[in-house]
Amino acid sequence: MSTLYRKYRPQNFAQMVGQNHIKVTLEQEIKSGKIAHAYLFCGPRAVGKTTLARIFAKSINCEKRKETSAEPCDECSSCKEIIQGRALDVYEIDAASNTGVDNVRENIIASARVTPARLKYKVFIIDEVHMLSTAAFNALLKIIEEPPAFMIFILCTTEAHKVPLTIISRCQRFDFKRISVNDVVKKLTYIVQAEGVKVEKNILEAIARHADGHMRDAESTLGQIIAIGGSAITQAEADLVIPRSDLNEVLNLVGLLVKKDAAGGIRLINQLMDEGVDLKIFVRDTVEILRKLMLIKINPSLVTKLALEMGEQIELKINQLAQDLNVEQVLALMEKFIKVSNELKADFIKQLSLEMAIVEICTAALAPKNPATFGRTATAPKFAPLRTAPVLVKPSEEKTVSANTAINITNEVISEKWNEVLAKIKQYNHSLSFILRVCQPRNLAGNQLCLAFKYKFHRDRVSETSIKSLIEKTLNQVYEAPIFIEAVVDENLEVAAAKLVSDEPIDLKKAPEPAQGQQGNMIDNLLKTFGGKVVG
Repeated sequence: MSTLYRKYRPQNFAQMVGQNHIKVTLEQEIKSGKIAHAYLFCGPRAVGKTTLARIFAKSINCEKRKETSAEPCDECSSCKEIIQGRALDVYEIDAASNTGVDNVRENIIASARVTPARLKYKVFIIDEVHMLSTAAFNALLKIIEEPPAFMIFILCTTEAHKVPLTIISRCQRFDFKRISVNDVVKKLTYIVQAEGVKVEKNILEAIARHADGHMRDAESTLGQIIAIGGSAITQAEADLVIPRSDLNEVLNLVGLLVKKDAAGGIRLINQLMDEGVDLKIFVRDTVEILRKLMLIKINPSLVTKLALEMGEQIELKINQLAQDLNVEQVLALMEKFIKVSNELKADFIKQLSLEMAIVEICTAALAPKNPATFGRTATAPKFAPLRTAPVLVKPSEEKTVSANTAINITNEVISEKWNEVLAKIKQYNHSLSFILRVCQPRNLAGNQLCLAFKYKFHRDRVSETSIKSLIEKTLNQVYEAPIFIEAVVDENLEVAAAKLVSDEPIDLKKAPEPAQGQQGNMIDNLLKTFGGKVVG
């Protein structure tokens, strides 16, 4: 019994899945009789390059083809010989096995001296042509440049950049594309109906997504599943062959984030961990879906051109979810999950970064760029902005406040109320309060407060748009004036570890120095704060 991809290999242009931009051009050339002497079919594997080359060879040699059509009849002796692989005038050469110049001379150049045995054209289909040696390409160049009228070359390759430009310039080039999920599902549906097998559509969509645009891979996977399940395929049987699709779980997680259900999100992540799901792939899929949501919110027409297809059922859920989100929310989520994807590698608890991101999102730690539009409705708030008191700025000054505006606040006032700032910050973001305790407020110029940090990663964290906005809002509340911050790195800075737990005010002019007798307590405080231990 032949495999499904061989059994259901297309035999005419109508049966070809996808590649319409190529089919239309070739059909017009055949109908008009304006056939080129050399073609270059390039693109990913398993998308129909060799199949279309065979159909083209069959069509131009068909004895009963209608003048108004490019479709071969599949009934004449020429068509049957090509279908069965018995045609003497259609050569299929594997360049990977015949890389040398001698093979080109024996198989191609020698054949060019002899007219076709039976067919109208001699057709040379050279697979993986980029594997030919430099000498072989040089030998092929002359015959491709000026071939006999009865010779046609079809060069197929997955790596067109390895083909010499001298060869490419003498060919009509056609770039094949990966096949869309919907087109793959249509072909798989046709196959299961022909085989008399019952398969749910969501399983076929999962197969199509797993194939990643390669039709042969999809048909091979379907064949494996049919071999296991018989006449009726269940989800459990499909999961034995293809990795379980977690796109539904990704959508469930985003839905929980929209509802601000942190507990539900953490339960979902740990359930996936127990089931052996790779969180790196899960986060990557999450970013992919968020990207699609972003494109939908910007302009739905971008989705068909720039986003990957997910299958009909997944697409429906994505469109429903898009109604509950705005662009700012999607961007905030995407930024957070991209950061998580980089942090997962270093986590000693695999799901920790993801859990922290879920909690921060659901507790509105990610402040929006435009708080006035971030929460969409009163009945179902979506990542509502932090509940902070309004900034006390006079109405006449609202439009003129900038980072250089002078305010009536001294460095001493900043120092006196700094612990109040830390206390308020702790209410909104517990981990941020620890970072600010080891910084040094240095100087207030105009209304720009300079915060010095010893380590770059502290500076980068504070410089994030959402975190910076949170700090500035808190400063506005405490000092009742618009204060902006600028974070800098000072590697010579010495900030006492005791400040992590101390409530003493900070001297703006000089960072406090730890007493010698407090070294042991400082280490204990550090270990308690960051959950570390001493390794001897």
